Amino acid sequence: IVFDEMESFEHTKLKPLTIPLAVEKHTRKILAFEVGRIAAKGGSARLSRKKYGKRICQRRKALDSLFSQLKKVAHRHCCFSSDKSTHYPDPFRIHFREASHKRYKGREATVVGQGEMKKGGFDPLFCLNQTAAMIRDNIKRLARRTWCTTKRVDRLLDFLTIYAIYHNQIIDGIKKPRLFNPR
Repeated sequence: IVFDEMESFEHTKLKPLTIPLAVEKHTRKILAFEVGRIAAKGGSARLSRKKYGKRICQRRKALDSLFSQLKKVAHRHCCFSSDKSTHYPDPFRIHFREASHKRYKGREATVVGQGEMKKGGFDPLFCLNQTAAMIRDNIKRLARRTWCTTKRVDRLLDFLTIYAIYHNQIIDGIKKPRLFNPR
């Protein structure tokens, strides 16, 4: 199982969101996901605090929820992979004491808007990055920087749920996508 976080925003870049995501390595099935608010970082942090006040970081809560979902589908001795984010080890160990956790150095994305595409070479987290790129491509509110943005976190979670069901059915070959033909 491979897990990592995508980032998006609600309404404005000054209100970022984290989207922890877990994918089965060989089939690329989406196993679990969650959405949580996080504080703005970098140059926009000060402006964000001034305009919207201090945001409560829900990253830990979102990761705990992700790992709770994974406990229902993953074997306790399962092998997990992720990047070397400092946010992962503590919640991971709480939920999966007996599982192994391989951590790989994260790499920068190539271009803004190409969120999960990486610069050349082998990417051990490719299956997750590919799935994240598909999510961004298919759920336009995650890719566009215009009027088509997330306004409510609960609605983004609903969209992700619908997409995960669709994605997993396509991966399984249960349902082939077809255009509607009224005849």
